[in-house]
Order: sequence, then structure tokens, then C-alpha cells
Amino acid sequence: KPRRDDDDESLLLKSVLENKIFFFGTAVMPSQISYAKVAQSEEGGTISEQSNESPSWMPLVKRPAIWIGALILALGIGVLLTNGSHNAVLAEEALDEPTSALRGISPSNNVEPKILYSASETSMLDAALQENAELRQRIAHLESSKTPLAGVDDASFSALFEENNRLRAALAEKSSSTTNQVSFDIGSYRAQALAATPPNIIECAQAGEGGSQEACHLPRNKRYEALDQKGITLWMTGLSGSGKSTIARALEEELVLKYGKHVQQLDGDNVRTGLNRDLGFSQADRAESVRRVGEMACLFNNGGTITLVTLVSPYRADRDEARKRHEDQGLKFLEVFLDVPLNVVQDRDPKGLYAKVAAGEIKGFTGVDAPYEPPLSPEVSLPNQQMTVDECVAVLMDALRRQGVLSGGPADASGLPLPPGFTGNWLEEELILTGSMVNQRRQEALRLTGRARLNDIDLNWLHVISEGWAAPIRGFLREGPLLQALHFNSLVVDPFNVSGARDLIYTGTDWNDYETRGRTRTSLSVPIVLPITKHTKDIIEAGQNKGEDAVALYDKDGRILGLLKNPEIYVNRKEEIVTRCFGAIDPGHPYIAHIYSGGDWLLGGEIEIFERITYNDGLDQWRLSPKQLYAQFISKKADVVFAFQTRNPTHAGHAYLMRTGRERLLAKGYKNPILWLSPLGGWTKSDDVPLDVRVKQHQAILDEKMLDPDWTVMGIWPAPMVYAGPTEVQFHALSRRAAGASYFVVGRDAAGIKSSQVAVWNPDDDMYDANHARYVLQMSPVLEDLEMKLLSFDKFFYDKSDHQMKAMDPSRPDDFISISGSKMRALARQGAVPCTDPIPSDLLAANCVPQGFMVPSGWAIVCDYYQHIDEAGRYIPWSKPVVQPLYDASQTMPHGQYGTNDFALFFTHQGRQVSPWHDIPLEDTTTSSSYRRTFNFVTEIPMYTSAKMEVAKDRWFNPIMQDTLKNGEPRYYLYGVPFFNYGMLPQTWEDPQIKDALGFGGDDDPLDLVEIGDDPLPMGSITSIVVLGSIELIDEGETDHKILAIRSTDPRASYSYESYTDIEKHFPGKIALLVDWMKRYKTAEGKGENELANNDEPVSATQALAIIDECHQRWQALVSGQAKASPEFWLGSLH
Repeated sequence: KPRRDDDDESLLLKSVLENKIFFFGTAVMPSQISYAKVAQSEEGGTISEQSNESPSWMPLVKRPAIWIGALILALGIGVLLTNGSHNAVLAEEALDEPTSALRGISPSNNVEPKILYSASETSMLDAALQENAELRQRIAHLESSKTPLAGVDDASFSALFEENNRLRAALAEKSSSTTNQVSFDIGSYRAQALAATPPNIIECAQAGEGGSQEACHLPRNKRYEALDQKGITLWMTGLSGSGKSTIARALEEELVLKYGKHVQQLDGDNVRTGLNRDLGFSQADRAESVRRVGEMACLFNNGGTITLVTLVSPYRADRDEARKRHEDQGLKFLEVFLDVPLNVVQDRDPKGLYAKVAAGEIKGFTGVDAPYEPPLSPEVSLPNQQMTVDECVAVLMDALRRQGVLSGGPADASGLPLPPGFTGNWLEEELILTGSMVNQRRQEALRLTGRARLNDIDLNWLHVISEGWAAPIRGFLREGPLLQALHFNSLVVDPFNVSGARDLIYTGTDWNDYETRGRTRTSLSVPIVLPITKHTKDIIEAGQNKGEDAVALYDKDGRILGLLKNPEIYVNRKEEIVTRCFGAIDPGHPYIAHIYSGGDWLLGGEIEIFERITYNDGLDQWRLSPKQLYAQFISKKADVVFAFQTRNPTHAGHAYLMRTGRERLLAKGYKNPILWLSPLGGWTKSDDVPLDVRVKQHQAILDEKMLDPDWTVMGIWPAPMVYAGPTEVQFHALSRRAAGASYFVVGRDAAGIKSSQVAVWNPDDDMYDANHARYVLQMSPVLEDLEMKLLSFDKFFYDKSDHQMKAMDPSRPDDFISISGSKMRALARQGAVPCTDPIPSDLLAANCVPQGFMVPSGWAIVCDYYQHIDEAGRYIPWSKPVVQPLYDASQTMPHGQYGTNDFALFFTHQGRQVSPWHDIPLEDTTTSSSYRRTFNFVTEIPMYTSAKMEVAKDRWFNPIMQDTLKNGEPRYYLYGVPFFNYGMLPQTWEDPQIKDALGFGGDDDPLDLVEIGDDPLPMGSITSIVVLGSIELIDEGETDHKILAIRSTDPRASYSYESYTDIEKHFPGKIALLVDWMKRYKTAEGKGENELANNDEPVSATQALAIIDECHQRWQALVSGQAKASPEFWLGSLH
């Protein structure tokens, strides 16, 4: 029949047919109105629900005239709905007839399905439509005139319904006997249309490299490069409730919010609202849904979008066809199988659909009574009933990296770069323990045999590692990574294990591993290593032999800092390190001298520390970690950060560089560049300006607005200075990137130094050319990923005409003067005052500093320093911890700062000052007996403490003070971590005038004692001990006895110790370690080994007691004046 769009009945019938709403088979009375809603799920099946909600047109149906029209209309529609052939007629009416060209069917091979209907059916349809039209006109007329319908009563309604039922039954009987009708199969029609190649479609070509863009598309690689993103399709398939959408949403959030990637998800919900709204759930419609979504995925994929398809797509052939379409176009495609069994998804049932299937409300549900064909070889399988959502996302992220779609780590919304190797957490969050883990790991560390001592420079490096300044390394370098750093100034990194090399820098070096790795590298140009002695090596290996896989880390003050895991010990090839890192041989170079003075072995491994490294020196407020600095930059709304490293006071020239650097960045289009004023905080050579002077002077220039505090952040950088010029400056830049800097300001001779007088080449001259550092930096791997750039400046001068620092104007050279560092220092020593105009040419003679050269308060700080430069202890040269020692506060009183030459620990007793040497009795009379003598032991050096503390024989009341080196600096044990408490026996003296059998006299000191208990004893404590034996040390021609003892409260004190074997029995391995220590502890200071008497074995307890008694007698002779004493000795208030 021709379409009758102007006919209300045709439109109504078409609407009813298309929406499959059947409600005319039941008599509908005005008193009981119901209407049907049909809900369909993406998984298939139809859900019918009833609602008692009254439609908006309810008042109209109460009018009899309306009901007569509705019943007559029902009669006609009922007739139509009893015959399937008329459905085909209406389906044809509902669809515009496709042209032959669009269907790909030529007139000669037209295979359009024939739709047949009988003449009687046509007549019946026409009659019903005509009658309905007449009745609608009549009803409208009567309703407008408000005239009641004559003869309309319940009997009339009943007659109409009976007639309706009769006609329906007759037509149903006829329909069942009809054999000449063919239903319209849209699936077959669609398949035939798709099977032909459309003659009017031209395949769209991409432009070639450098080709005209008149072609349909940009070259894919160009698009990917411009977007900094590659496309891929992840086709996620699985049963309803298997987690497709949940995991896809979590993946999308990770990619978009953390990595800044473009992602499009195509699922049943968002494609059925538009693209697939005309499709049902037959197998043909499901195939068409997959085809359409697959084509859409290809378009997104080709455009550089990560496309997530989350359709059930139950049929394997349909999914394979989608894969083929991607592969034919060279597009990446991964099939992701949500491998969750039916019983699991039935238990989950997030939409309640499985419950409705069980109740019979849904038929043809995928996986239950409709087929689901699981993938045979998916690229990714996610049995997520055993995995968290985060774990599933991590698997998919890893798959994207392996496909080369995702590189690097997450991005921050601020646009500031994140540290190299960033995987989502700041390293400090992983390496600095918190909560209950601190005490748990600390207890583990205290039980370890293996212990390593860190000096203050090592502590600086531990600080660098633990906060992530050298990301991505997590510990002191192992041998393999050290070789990479020395030979390539970089490391192979694979934080997401794309090439299987993630753990390459975190596991023991394997010299037989020659597998080709990915070549992604990050810069690391300096040797971040931990030197150890043979003693430390031996005790670590002893622990490994007992199954230990970690080493406890201690600082020089005896504090346990953390753990080093899975230790790797290797030879410290000092000359290779020096020549590769410095490119020079100069024993007088301060850091080279430090390398040569280190132990002969290196200890590598990843670290965990128990708390953040702090120094308690008044400067910790400026020590911000990378994470803390990053937060400050974001709080200032930075869109770029440029770092300026300082090792000197900041003057107008430096401020000129920083302001000019900001202006350059604004000219590049940045809106709010933030300056990071970054004073170097770690070890520096002795003639550098102290750290506290620099920091306070920098704060002064901020306070006086020479630099604007609104766009400046000051944060101390904790690394030691290596003075390795072009090699080191690469690390300086990399480390600043770790906190969010994108630019690093570089001047002339960065990280440079003058050669010493003993340099092999070019002594007393610059070790490096002034231009080499910045040239090497711009070629460095630091800059390869474009996340770090340099701002380079040449020399600047003071302009006398406007009192500003700037580059010289060649047209008026006489207006410019150069103020060198040496001139500035000389002016500061003289206390120079501001110059008046005109600025004199000879500033030193005029003793004035040019106006604007430095802010007044900053200049006062600099002058104060240079005028008191020789006052040791007044300033903080670099980051060294200021700590309080472990001491006995009940009977001692500290004076001065521990770790300096001013520190002294005085003893008191009953409110008066006493001497630990002369006033404390030798024997502990409260516990001593005839069968077991006990003695008072005065602890000078607690266990684990390296500071060489001793009773000062020449000071008033003999306080405990720190021994000094020949250069006057405090002395520390360097050999390792002392595993014993060390001190003296009061009222004893080894008389140098009394010679032993070998001709050696005493060492002129109180008798030394080594207590080998299990815990540290506080400095200044007085402990009752039992003697075990004695080791006789020959030290530089003097006899130095070391009494071996254990505190009398230790259960092992009750045994008899008459030989070396007795001690070994109760303290296994301890004596061998002690013997090694006593013989070799001075070798770490560059001295020779000591000799031990008695074939390196201790004598018995009985012999040791005789030595004690003899030394007590010599002390008595000393204080009575019978023995010759040194005139410097303080022998007590009574003598």
C-alpha cells in the first residue's frame, strides 16, 4: 500500500507495530486503565512490567464518545495484529526503501524480498480504516456539540467486543492456513547488502610523508606525534556482571586524570542511545552492533584515541571480524577477556538481571539461555574474581606499555614534570617508613649481624636517595648500575617492565646476562656509592651466612637509620671511578681525596629508613623534599619552574640572571614561572661559604624584595658537592627535575674547581673549561625527553650609570665594572660601606660596595662572616646532624655541642663535681666477692658510636671529651660500626716507665676496657662488670691493654673464663671480630696495622685481673707523687 503519513490511523498502527505493544487483546474498561512498559537489557531478552500510574490522558477516556471511537479503532487494529503478513507490510512502510546504489544491488540482480498479502486482507484493512475515520469524525462532532450518544449502553459495548473477538478469531484461523506469505528478514537483507562492494564509495587514502594534505587523512604517525599519543582498541568481552564497564571506567580515569591521555569508551549504553538504537537482540542485530562499534573503534583508534569497547559481543566470529578490520588498517587491537564464571556473575548480579532470568521474566539471556562464546586466545585475560579493580587496571596499563601506546609515568594536571621513573608514588612514600612498620623494621635491624657505618657525606647521599632526588634509584648503586653511570652517565630504566628490565638496577649484578634490553635511559652521572672496610664486609658476609638478607645502617653518632636490603659487595675501584667521573687525576682535589680515603669495598642495595633525615641545625625549615617542593610550586599556581643553584651569597648579578630567566620564560608563553632558589646543602670544600650564611643571606634578599617572594621558593638541595664540572652538572639538572623544575639556570664553569698543586696536569688552574659544563648539559640524556631544559647566561657586569647588573653594552664599556668573587670577599672582610656617586674604579681602595650590589641586610650577613671566618664552630659549613649523645643524665652534665671540640661531659656525685678517673672507686664493693670480683666501668664510647671519646687527663675534673685529629677536627672511628661498649677502669694507669718482657712501656692512659654485652651503655654511665680476659695491643711502641668484660647482670657473667676457648664458647665469633678490629681499625685512617701479643689471642681472666691490680698500683703511685706524671695531668682536687 502507498504510505499514508497524513493518516492518523496509519501512524498509530505503525507506532504500535514498531514498539511491539500488545494491549488490545483484553477489554479495557474506564474503571481499570493500565498501560505497558517494555524494558530491554543489553544482554538480551524482554522484560514486561505493569504500572498503575495514570497516564496524562486519563480524563479523556472517561467520555463515552471517546470509548466508542477507541473500540472501533481497536477492532481495526486487532484485525491487523492477528496476521503476520501485515507486519511485513508495516515494516516496509516504516523503512524508507533503500536505493539500489546504496544497497550495492544493481537493478539486474535485485534480490529485494517479495512481501505478499491477499486481496481479502487488503479489503478488510481498507474497510477498517474507512470505518475508523468515519467514526472519529462522528465522535468529534458529537463531542463538540456535547450531544449524548443515543443507544449507547453496556449492551452496545458488549456487542462491539463480541464482534471484535469474532473477527480476530476468523482472521487468526485464516492466517494459520496461509502459505504464500514471506516475513521480512532484516538480518538477511543487511548481510546481503554488506556482502557487495558499494560502487560509489572511494577508499579514503592517507597522505604520504610530506605529501599533500588534500588526501583524506593526515599520516597516522604525524597525528600520533602531534598528539603525543598512539591509538589502540581494547575490546573487553565477558558475561554480564563480569566487570567490563567497572574496570573500563577505572582504566579511563587512570589514563585521563593521571596520564592526560585521550580515551573513549564505547559500551552498550552509549551506543544504544544513538548509533545502535534501531537494533534488537537477535543474532543478526548483535552482529550488526559489533560491526558498527568495531568500525567506530577503528576511527577513534586511527585518530590517536585509546578506545575501550565494553560490549558483551557474545559471538566469536563477530569479534574476530572486528579484529580483522583493525588489522587490515594496521591498527593495534587487544582482546581482553573478563574471565569470570557464570556462577560468580550470578552471585554479583549488579543489575538484578540474573534474578529476573531465574524468575522467568527475561528470556534469551546471554550465558544462560542464549550462547556466549569465550575467546580462544585473548591478549589479556582478567579472572577478576581473584583480583581487585586496581590490579586489573595495572595489568591493562602494563599491556598498553608493552604495545608502545603508553610510555613514561603519570602526568600531573599542573603540567609540571614528575621525577624520572615515576609510577604513581613519590619515592619518599616508599623509602621512608611510617606507622607500625617503623618499629617492626627497627627491631629487625637491631638483631642483624651485618652493620654498616655512614659518615656525614654518606648521610647526605642517604638523604638524596630516600627523598627521591636521584630517582629512580632506590639505594646505593650496585656494581652494574655504577658501571652504567660511569661509562654512560645514565642508567637503563624500565619502571613498568615493558622490556623486562624493571629490576635491572635493583638486583644483584649478573655478569652472564647478555640479553638485549630496552634502551630507555635516565641520566645519572655521579657515583652514589657506599664505601665500606674489610671489617664491615666480613660481618655482613657473616650475617649472610646465617641467612640474613639485609644490613643495618648506622650514622657516626650511633643512631640506627634504616636497612639496606639484598646487599651486594664489590671492589671499590677508586681510580676507575675518579678518572671516569672527573676526567682528571688530582689527589689534592677534595672529593677525589674523599674517594681515595674510603674503604676498599663498596656496598650496594636498596634502602628503607625509619624517619626523614633531619639535621637539627636550625635550617630544617628550608629542607623540603621533592614532594613538598612540588606542592609549593602548585600552591603558587606555577605553570613552569626554573631552578637556580647557589653555592655563594646572592648579589645583584645573580638576581639579574634570575629575573632575566623569568622574563625569557614569559616570552615563551608561560603565564606564571616560579623560581626555585636552590642553595646546595650537602658537603662542600672547607673554603666555601657556610650553608647557614648563604641561607640567611638568601632569605634577606627575599625579605627586601631583590627577588619577589610571590614567584620564588627557597629550598635547600641536600646533595654533596662533587666538583666534577661537566659530569656533575648533569646530575644537578636531573635532581632539580625530580622536584618539578623544567629549566635549570647554568652559568660559566658550573660545578667547576681549580686544580690543586699536585694535579697531574694543569696544576693551580681551572680543571675544566668555563664553557664545557653547559655544552655537555645540553647534549645530556637529561634533556632527551624535553622535560628539562637549560637557561644559559654569559658573564655580567655592574653598570655604574644605573647601578644595575647586566650584560655589557659594547658601545660604552667604561660604564661597566666587574666585581669578582675574590673582590667581594675582600670588601666584606674590610666591612665595606655603600659607595656614593660617582662609583670609584678602585673599590678596595675606597672600601665601598656599589649601590644595589646587594641588599643591606644581606651584605651585613656576608661581612659578619668574613670578619669572623677563623672562628671555628661559629657557622654551619654544610648539612651535618646536630645530635645529643646517649649519656647518663643522672650523674653527668654536658657542656657545649656534641660533635665539636667544645663538648665536655662532666661527672657529679651528690651535687658536687667529681673526676671519673680519680674519684670513682675501681672495685664495685656492693657486688664484689672473693670468688667473683666486680669492677666499676666508666663508658666513654657507647656501642655503635664512632666518636672517639675519652677522659681528658689534662682537663679540670677530667671530663669526657672527643679526641682530635692533627688538623684539630674531631676524631671518629672509620673502620666500621663499633659492636662493643668502650671505656676505662677508674683509678688505673698504664705507666710508660714500666716495661714489659718485650720492652714496651704503658701508653700513659687509664686502663681501657671493652664490654661485649648486647646493648649500648650510656656515655658517662658507671656499670658493674666481670672480667673475661685481656688483649694486649702494641700501639706505636706502647703497651695498650684492652680488658675484656661483661656487665655483671648478664647471665654469662657467672661462668669461669680461664682461656680463649671459654670466651669463644659463650661469645661465639666475638673474639675474632675484636682481634680484627684492634689490629686494623687505624688502617681506615691511613695508618698501619697494630700488633697483638700472645699470638693474637686474649689472655685469661686471671691474668687480666693481675694486669688490673698492677695498673691500680701504678695509679696510686701517680696520684701520690711516687711516679713521674705528665705536668698536664689533672690528678684530682685532693692531689
